[in-house]
Amino acid sequence: MLGQMMRMPLNISALLQHAERYHGDTEIVSRSTETDSGDDGSPQPPAIQRYAYATAARRCRQLACALQRLGVREGQRIATLAWNGYRHFELYFSISGIGAITHTINPRLFLEQIAWIVNHAEDSVLCFDLSFSALVARLQPLCPSVRHWVAMCDRQHMPALKLPGLLCYEELLSAGGADFEWPLLDEELASGLCYTSGTTGNPKGVLYSHRSTLLHALTASLPDVMNLSARDCVLPVVPMFHVNAWGIPFLAPLVGAKLVFPGAALDGASLHQLFEQEQVSFAAGVPTVWLGLLQYLQSRGLRLSSVPRMIVGGAACPPALMQAYAELGVKLQHAWGMTELSPLGTVNTPKRQHEHQPPVAQAALAAKQGRPPFGIELKVVDGLGVDLPHDGQSTGELMVRGHWVAERYFRAGTTALRQGWFATGDVANLDLDGFLQITDRSKDVIKSGGEWISSIELENIAMSHPAVAEAAALGMKHPKWDERPLLIVVKKPAAEVDRRSLLSFYQDRVAKWWIPDDVLFLDALPYTANGKLSKLQLRQQLGNYQWPAQS
Repeated sequence: MLGQMMRMPLNISALLQHAERYHGDTEIVSRSTETDSGDDGSPQPPAIQRYAYATAARRCRQLACALQRLGVREGQRIATLAWNGYRHFELYFSISGIGAITHTINPRLFLEQIAWIVNHAEDSVLCFDLSFSALVARLQPLCPSVRHWVAMCDRQHMPALKLPGLLCYEELLSAGGADFEWPLLDEELASGLCYTSGTTGNPKGVLYSHRSTLLHALTASLPDVMNLSARDCVLPVVPMFHVNAWGIPFLAPLVGAKLVFPGAALDGASLHQLFEQEQVSFAAGVPTVWLGLLQYLQSRGLRLSSVPRMIVGGAACPPALMQAYAELGVKLQHAWGMTELSPLGTVNTPKRQHEHQPPVAQAALAAKQGRPPFGIELKVVDGLGVDLPHDGQSTGELMVRGHWVAERYFRAGTTALRQGWFATGDVANLDLDGFLQITDRSKDVIKSGGEWISSIELENIAMSHPAVAEAAALGMKHPKWDERPLLIVVKKPAAEVDRRSLLSFYQDRVAKWWIPDDVLFLDALPYTANGKLSKLQLRQQLGNYQWPAQS
């Protein structure tokens, strides 16, 4: 016997309709990506654009109608090369709302990678911010499937590009009817497409559905996850081209939160200005962004007056960075996920029994990646695929399954699952309360003399040294031990530390055989297009490295 309840498909457009009906006057604030000149010809600071959910919803309907008139049909991929802004937000809803697929592309990738992604997805329309005009000019001859290139601006700011099919975003939108009505779509219909970073081989496409996106947003809003409501002002520093800004553009209208988009300005000064001006109460970003903001705050003796907590994800957050923000009254809350997980996997929210633990135990818990919400299941297996106990010690390969986990990659003929579970490539352990601790990526774990050394733990210890700004630990080939750890360090400005004192810093913090055999000092570390430390580039950079004679 079936239940006798209404069958309302989980459509992304319903989020915007809800925000329009019940939070129509709540603001969406954007720092513009369009530049203007003053009377003397000098460039002016980017303008701040404001409107409310009601206006956003009307413009989304117009744009959806215009896209259909342009010939966009269900299942077609519409690409974006854009920063976090109100027009990108409108594209998120307008494209998926007519059954097409929003394909966000990371503009920080190499030209050849972007061209490969566009061609693999067979994008028919590509929308771009003006700051990517030069990139688009080089990209156009390489992408035959793209029929229309849409500059995300008004007529006044149209770039001087000679592209076939070049359109003006505001003119395109104004041609659509505001009386457009969102169609009811099958909730299993594809809605979004993101490609992995492609650090090993070509990037892989992950195709999200309306259902998975809605379930992800609903769960992310829960108190033990992102804990957002209509009382919040949310600033997603994580780019909208990086796994849908971790779902925040969908979560904010669901709860009616004010949205603040930073545009392309992600430096410490620009972020601090927006935080204070808009009284931001929640933000999300990768460790490198929070490190840059921290350095700006510390150098000027500033604080964040309205932000009690921020999510940090995309890479392991050094405990020293958490502690530094705690001293400024801000809680950095660990989260973990992947493109294949939409991306939410875990968020570090303590349970009741953790509230009265000693500070040392609370700090150790906070350093973990957190526990999964409803909708995600985790387990750890050994090399034979046997489940390991959740004792906080047994380390193995992390496996995941759930309502918003990819089953296969876009245009891949075979499943990506192993006996119904997705293999993450992370090395981790789980404790009795379900808290996850990532000890390494399987390709980054240091294998020395038949034992494993966590590169993340070595990096965290280095980062706690007062003279260290950034650190990376690599397992480098060794004639006796297979691999030994090499520590690479970037010093803080005007700070001094040498090899001997840094290695002695590890005494009594790790087993003696874990201590790195050598330290290299660099001016900067390489990062991927998603803001993660690129150990692949670092290995290439250090290809001629030789161990000291005593090693």
